[in-house]
Amino acid sequence: MAQLWKGRFKKELAKETNDFNSSISFDCRMFEEDIKGSIAHATMLGACGVIQKEESEKIASELSNILNEIKSGELEIDMSAEDIHTFIEGDLTSRLDSLGKKLHTARSRNDQVALDIRMVLKKETDKIINMLKKLVSVLVLKAEENKETIMPGYTHLQRAQPITLAHHLLAYCFMLLRDISRLDDAKKRMNFSPLGSGALAGTTYPINRDLTADLLGFEGPCKNSLDGVSDRDFCIEIASVLSLVMVHLSRFCEEIILWCSWEFKFIELDDAFSTGSSIMPQKKNPDIAELVRGKSGRVFGDLTTLLTIMKGLPLAYNKDMQEDKEAIFDAVDTVKMCLCAFTPMIETMSVLKENMRAAAAKGFINATDCADYLVSKGLPFRDAYKATGEAVALCIENGSTLETLSLEEYKSVCPLFEYDVFDAINLEKCVFNRISKGGPAIESVENQIKEIKENIYNQ
Repeated sequence: MAQLWKGRFKKELAKETNDFNSSISFDCRMFEEDIKGSIAHATMLGACGVIQKEESEKIASELSNILNEIKSGELEIDMSAEDIHTFIEGDLTSRLDSLGKKLHTARSRNDQVALDIRMVLKKETDKIINMLKKLVSVLVLKAEENKETIMPGYTHLQRAQPITLAHHLLAYCFMLLRDISRLDDAKKRMNFSPLGSGALAGTTYPINRDLTADLLGFEGPCKNSLDGVSDRDFCIEIASVLSLVMVHLSRFCEEIILWCSWEFKFIELDDAFSTGSSIMPQKKNPDIAELVRGKSGRVFGDLTTLLTIMKGLPLAYNKDMQEDKEAIFDAVDTVKMCLCAFTPMIETMSVLKENMRAAAAKGFINATDCADYLVSKGLPFRDAYKATGEAVALCIENGSTLETLSLEEYKSVCPLFEYDVFDAINLEKCVFNRISKGGPAIESVENQIKEIKENIYNQ
């Protein structure tokens, strides 16, 4: 298939140059967006009188035929073409001859590709938002089932204070809701059409950029033609948000990997979302969680690629920008693939509530509540902190816990201790008395769940 720019050149393009220059292997996925953009452009040319209306209608009709044939498999994309734009325009011209050659009037491949990638990312962003909402819904359901499932909360991966599994899961819900909000914001900023920017300086034809923007569902045209063809902020912004999504998934995966180990045994992954060992028959490996954790680095690399491509480019378009698509498409595809596997893994996992409760009973995670008990007796917090620390040291020395320490031993540390200290350090009370907004108490968790549900359904 001939190159669109061939007129200037006398020699045939070297195969090595053509192979290196070609982008159809990865931009072929934009065929639908490219055709829809071309239909809008042809419609506008006819409406503005740049070409005859009948001509624009014929072009649009044949482009629709090409789209339907590619979707049905009747028309196969020629992978030897330079790019998807060349292939579609070449096929159109083979059908309509000179009429097909009028399609590119008042348009450059620069504004054409800038349009296509925006359209693709708008669609993909919506898909990822919906997948994130599905994951949040699954987490909310798990939280509702575990409002009273007590587990240790950690700092420095050391048992710190008692919480509930619901409280823990909802923390990830709020992270993911922020990701959804960021994606939605990024989509708003890229919802402007570069079509009509031309190569960089617009066109002398009397075109209507507002019309093409409206036909394609954009808020309006890009304000500056140079910016319209050279901007890839939206790719970087989407990749940045997707990197944050992967940070959150990776952190969660790290915990899933820990929780299903024999050292924790807080959860059991469903057999359908685990794998075994080729040599050790007892193994049940959390491979999905490990792969998601690993693939986070791949998405971070895609973001770094985009930043590095763009950082030194003068205005306007440069061929370096062809590299944007592989990076952003890989980030999009990787996140979608991870969410496809991660969400059902969480949905089907079993919670071993007794093991969580048993772990919470160890490690003196009710020590803060013991100190708060002394504060309620009138002791300054720092003195209460010191006395409780001495009680913990006594437990370690005796091989006991705060629950099994005798009242006499408590009083040897501080005379303010009375028998009601055992009620104060009860794990259930330690958790469910934490009624401050955002805490693990049942009412607080229920309020968080209500807010999350409203957030999902109102977006």
